[in-house]
Amino acid sequence: MGIKIEQVQPRKKSESTASLDSLLKKEINFFGKTFSDKKKEQFYSELSVLLKSGVNLKMALDLIEESQKENDKKIISKLNEEILRGSSFAAAMEKDKNFTPYEYRAIKIGEQTGQLTFVTNDLAEYYQRKNEQKRQVMSSLTYPIIVLFTAFIVVFFMLKYVVPMFEDIFEQNRVELPFLTQVIVKASHLLEVNGMYIFFGVAALIVGLRASRKKEWFRKYSGQISLKLPIIGEYVRKIYITRFTHTMMLLTNSKIPVVNGLAMVREMVNFHPLQESLRTIEADILQGQRMSESFKKHPLFDKKMIALLKVAEETNQTEYVFKKLYDQYSREVEYQSKTITNILNPILTLMVGFIVGLILIAMYLPMFRLSSVIG
Repeated sequence: MGIKIEQVQPRKKSESTASLDSLLKKEINFFGKTFSDKKKEQFYSELSVLLKSGVNLKMALDLIEESQKENDKKIISKLNEEILRGSSFAAAMEKDKNFTPYEYRAIKIGEQTGQLTFVTNDLAEYYQRKNEQKRQVMSSLTYPIIVLFTAFIVVFFMLKYVVPMFEDIFEQNRVELPFLTQVIVKASHLLEVNGMYIFFGVAALIVGLRASRKKEWFRKYSGQISLKLPIIGEYVRKIYITRFTHTMMLLTNSKIPVVNGLAMVREMVNFHPLQESLRTIEADILQGQRMSESFKKHPLFDKKMIALLKVAEETNQTEYVFKKLYDQYSREVEYQSKTITNILNPILTLMVGFIVGLILIAMYLPMFRLSSVIG
């Protein structure tokens, strides 16, 4: 997504060449957003650089559009068209579902205050940090997911093919099965008889959860459950607190009032417990309550944050305090990400070994009785 300033007016291509280029550059998006967070990081970074260099907004968007792939080019082209019709940059973004309320509201403030360059740079930094957090989460969960998937395949194979082979041997020799072996054999029968129902049931559950993920009740209960999970719950809490403090740092740096900043963050963060807490805090502050006292009512925010917010109120250095909080939580998230990886990996490996060992022991226990009968 690099900017090619020297190619403001690209030369025309033949129809066949253009068709071939279009086919080669076309993106296929089965899942996820068309204009991803990674692309937004590059978009705002390039836009900030161009605006800072003195290029006007229309020319900056033209230059960025030239270097895009087909789908992304259409998005930026629509923004340009809306601006040409007389809309502001923020209004053009608001009409496009690829941009969040936080983005176009921040851009609106930048346009109104004449700080569009500063705001676009802040948005680039925000998405850079957000993408870094996503990479940390993915690196923490990749190995555990692989181990769980491997465990599922191994257990399925043993119950489907290995256990029936031993069962036939035991039946032929009329060996009395121990309790543990009977349990494993019944599990094998259950998988054989109802395997397809189990598969489609799991598939339907996944589809149902995916379809319900944007509904209020699902977001409420999934958020509450995720916070109560051992080890993972604290990690999830700190991830969203980190995003909250970073966003508040950017907004307070732009001289946006705290109450307005809380409203913007609430609409941007897709985490129900945090959204509900911020809604209550916003109402308390509007009624005249101190910010630190309002935050103190919610267990989502720890004592460290409450203490520093109290300092911010007394010294009137809100942006500095949010920056310090963000730096601290960022380091904690990075450290906890590595810790979770170091803890989960051996636990899951031992779990897989335990399950496989349990099945093998259950199958070999009757073999000892069989050898005594033969002897």
